[in-house]
Amino acid sequence: MKYITEYRDPKLTKKLIQKIADSITGQISIMEVCGTHTMSIFKSGLRQLLPPEIRFISGPGCPVCVTPQSYIDTAIALTNRQNTMVAAFGDMLRVPGTEGSLMMQKATGHDVRMVYSPLDAVLLAEEYSHKEVVFLAVGFETTAPAIALSVMQAKAKNINNYSILQSVKTMPNTMEALVKDEDIHIDGFICPGHVSAVIGVKPYRFLAERYGLPAVIAGFEPTDIAMGVYQLLEMINHQESGIVNEYTRLVTEEGNTKALEIIEEFFEQTDSLWRGLGCIKGTGLRLKEDFESYDTEKKLNIQMMPEQAVRGCVCGAILKGQKTPLDCKLFGRGCTPETPIGACMVSEEGTCAAYYRYGAR
Repeated sequence: MKYITEYRDPKLTKKLIQKIADSITGQISIMEVCGTHTMSIFKSGLRQLLPPEIRFISGPGCPVCVTPQSYIDTAIALTNRQNTMVAAFGDMLRVPGTEGSLMMQKATGHDVRMVYSPLDAVLLAEEYSHKEVVFLAVGFETTAPAIALSVMQAKAKNINNYSILQSVKTMPNTMEALVKDEDIHIDGFICPGHVSAVIGVKPYRFLAERYGLPAVIAGFEPTDIAMGVYQLLEMINHQESGIVNEYTRLVTEEGNTKALEIIEEFFEQTDSLWRGLGCIKGTGLRLKEDFESYDTEKKLNIQMMPEQAVRGCVCGAILKGQKTPLDCKLFGRGCTPETPIGACMVSEEGTCAAYYRYGAR
């Protein structure tokens, strides 16, 4: 309980907020690139407690939210294949496709299973050897090692009816694409804490060296985030750029070397399609040639479904910070957590879900 009590200290957080208020000199736009940060900022009330000059932009840090519509439609189509089971994390079941969702497919008798880990999907493949078990491999660098381990385990056990439909994405190149986007103005980043625990501090250095932008890797408690904002403001006020690691209790310069080694062994970099952001070069991971027999697309010889926009949904603009959920005509009306229309309303880490639960509506 030590870290929880220390990093939720209201007196310390209040002092930091006062320091921020005393030193701010103008409008500051800060992008947090992590869905957990987005939820923590709302839940702790920091949006209301910090000076109005601080503008938080909730970036594309929710893996469910950035998964493209074409991927969801492909996953739904897979459930219609004979002797095929689709396994996924819980949030993925609720994401609306162009027609229906995986949850609706499950309700109508298709074999769709919720799992807590990719390794659970391997166990399903071992138990149901007469079916092809497809795991929906969605996530960032945080989940990539576990996905790789599932392939390793399947290979070690000679399980040949397991494969992954890949949509694993990476953060640093995505952050660079956001910086280069002329429609977005970012004064500084709060870097994703979970991803940083895997990749470390080093991959973010380019933000300061190449673009002169400050960034802070912060934890998820209120005092963590307030400290991150204060450290960003200090660098901005002194016209400095650097990468500060506030989350030293978990994040190191080089990251989790064992996790990085397994990612390197199983995956290679590729381009990736992001909901609302389009195809971004070098922001995805795909299985290397030695493991292609576990790649659903190649193994089953399927094509991804065409990408289709969700009518009336502005998820893409929300993920880039160009709009807020309050700008969406569907928000809180047709689109709610119980009846989501856009992916940003599905996950608890989604911006729309955070606005609905904690924000004004």
